[in-house]
Amino acid sequence: MNVPIQVSLLRDRLWQAVLEGDEFGAAAVVHGALAEGVDEETVLLDVIARIQEKVGVEWAANRISVAQEHAATAINERVVAALAHRQDGGPRRLGHRGRVTVGCVDGEWHAFPARLVAEILRLRGWQVDYLGAQTPTPHLVAHLHHTNPRAVLLSGSIPTHLPTAHAAITACQAVGVPVLAGGRAFGPQGRYAFALGANRWAADARGAAAALEADLPHPDPAAARQIVDDLPHLADQEYTLVVQSRGTLVKQTLHDLEDRFPALREYSDEQRERTAEDIAHIVDFLATALYVDDVEVFTGFLLWTAEILEARRVPALSLVSALDALSDRLRDFPRTRKLLREGATALLEGAHSPAHGPGPHLHV
Repeated sequence: MNVPIQVSLLRDRLWQAVLEGDEFGAAAVVHGALAEGVDEETVLLDVIARIQEKVGVEWAANRISVAQEHAATAINERVVAALAHRQDGGPRRLGHRGRVTVGCVDGEWHAFPARLVAEILRLRGWQVDYLGAQTPTPHLVAHLHHTNPRAVLLSGSIPTHLPTAHAAITACQAVGVPVLAGGRAFGPQGRYAFALGANRWAADARGAAAALEADLPHPDPAAARQIVDDLPHLADQEYTLVVQSRGTLVKQTLHDLEDRFPALREYSDEQRERTAEDIAHIVDFLATALYVDDVEVFTGFLLWTAEILEARRVPALSLVSALDALSDRLRDFPRTRKLLREGATALLEGAHSPAHGPGPHLHV
């Protein structure tokens, strides 16, 4: 059986196992694949990672429940751990290439991509300190002082963590350690990774390994810089002021929506709470778009949210009313209002266009 066909069959079997919540069945699929001669890197990246992506897509389309999504992710994580610790002749992880640190941006709880990167680097001969999800920047820097790694690999899936990622990148470089960024949060072709000063960007685990093998330039700790040096548009203070008024904006917008979207008056307490959460996400992505000065961060989130709402039979165009309400509250912020106008236009045009792909929350 040739490898492409074998991989396709393995995906089908693994998907069925995780969908049924069958952890032992999932483990049997991947261990059986290794016994049949499929290499571990292929199993990790072309089978397990692809199934994890499918989990996100199926949840977004409302074809699996939140509970199924969580169970599937937990099974995939345990299967990866089982592969990493097997004692039946798997590759030894001696770390002859050097030491690196892999972790997630503070606040980022999508750790699965970073875990896959860590395992691939170990297979390629690196000694890896895997720090997992939500790594606070001060603790990350303290770890670097203690271990002196060749590089930090920083993972982020949700764009709203880009400001935190920026601080982490700057802090790591200030102690002389180069940063390789990866994950959906950093945008198409890593545009935000480079805007935030990362030394390199990688699209996936194989790309990360290749970047390390090509070596990374070591930053000069003496060449300290301020965040505003990377992003001079922040001097207008709109980002800072929107972030500081987040709570008030959410409350005011929820109140204003009762007039713009009368159906909201009949919502239960739980429905109102979820609506408030949606408004908070809108404000967070709006602030992030202000931070990186790129409307696509905002419109991409809005279009993805519209798909999620439509899949759950909630009128997506109600988002336009929320944007209008926010615009009224932010009339003294020209860059912010421009983003809100462009977001509303994208939603109105998207209502007549084919569905867009998975949004920023779904990278695994």
